[in-house]
Amino acid sequence: MELLLHYTWKHKMLPLTELTTTDGRQVEIIDPGLHNRNAGPDFFNAKVKVGGTMWVGNVEIHDRASDWYQHGHDRDPRYDNVVLHVCEVVDTDVRNSSGHYLPQLQLSVPQRVRDHYEELLQTDRYPPCYRIIPSLPRLLLHSWMAALQTERLERKTADIRRRADLCGGSWEDAYFVTLARSYGFGINSDTFEQWALNVPLKAVDHHRDDLFQVEAIFMGQAGLLELSTVPAHYQQDALNDGYLARLRNEYLYLAHKFGMKPIDAARWNFLRLRPQNFPHIRLSQLANLYYQRRAGLSALLECKTVDELRQLLKSQVTPYWETHYTFGSLSARNEKHVSYGSLNLLIINTAIPMLFAVGRHRHREDLCDRAFDLLEQLKPENNHIIRLWHQCGLPVQSAGDSQALIQLKREYCDRRDCLRCRIGYEYLKRND
Repeated sequence: MELLLHYTWKHKMLPLTELTTTDGRQVEIIDPGLHNRNAGPDFFNAKVKVGGTMWVGNVEIHDRASDWYQHGHDRDPRYDNVVLHVCEVVDTDVRNSSGHYLPQLQLSVPQRVRDHYEELLQTDRYPPCYRIIPSLPRLLLHSWMAALQTERLERKTADIRRRADLCGGSWEDAYFVTLARSYGFGINSDTFEQWALNVPLKAVDHHRDDLFQVEAIFMGQAGLLELSTVPAHYQQDALNDGYLARLRNEYLYLAHKFGMKPIDAARWNFLRLRPQNFPHIRLSQLANLYYQRRAGLSALLECKTVDELRQLLKSQVTPYWETHYTFGSLSARNEKHVSYGSLNLLIINTAIPMLFAVGRHRHREDLCDRAFDLLEQLKPENNHIIRLWHQCGLPVQSAGDSQALIQLKREYCDRRDCLRCRIGYEYLKRND
């Protein structure tokens, strides 16, 4: 496997026997070079001694030497500065586009490395590297978790930039879309994002002082103001209480005024949702937050502590929804505040990534540092991913740690990309 051969070369997991080219010259690897993941030779600026002569140049790696010709490297001048061709099987001599023959090293992946890699790929249990977790140095784990935490914030920054582009370059609107997505709490996140992108915030701003109108626009753009979206056994009650009709009439007027069209209501998922997470409830909480002017980017950037963020993001439903979960479904009175746990998730998934993204965008390191500090102040998330790592003996002490482990699972473990993981490296190099 060429990928594993790349890894063996990069980390100098070499056999103890003397290395020689196919024509008998001794090879000494001083520096394997910089791994190139783009077009061109596999490793740049390697330093190798071949027959006592030091060469500085590029290294190309293949399973079989004949792959050199199959990939057209003999006709590509970018490969003329390759100083060593490394292969598991040397089945032919190779020349570059200048006609010069290249020295070749036949190199096999050590059997123990191959066996350990197969174990990682074939183990059904998650994480596959669970055996070595308790024995790993804490400094190694800490540095890897810190890197993963940054990776996750960078990935979320890319998502926020994409939303800003979709919003015509408005980071204010991108924040609202990001906040709305988090209100989906996983199951309805994609739909909330589509909904938020479909809400004309400049139009809503004209009616921001009227909570009823804000809620009418939010519910209407969600496609939830048609009687057909109400469960059949609640439709008569919804007609009798009149709130649906009043919201719908207000929305139809505003939709005509601003040229608004709702998303497809069928996109909303109600299956296996707790009533507290029904779209109607979350949309009402968002409407209240927006009406109170606590869904703006400037207000977010002023927050310096977790408590200030909780105060900013806390919200509750409008009066009708205190006694309803859907239109017509009368229930016991409950103010339906955004719960403490949900507030923490909003901070982790919206507020902190937004601080980091704006910091990157505006070149403000203080905002990036604040994002990291806030993650360290929050308790870790409690989900099945975190519990599995904790059972393996990995300490999880903050939201920064839990975010790092979510990044590790999704970007490395789920993809079986153990060759890019520092824990995977420790697993592969072990001698047992």
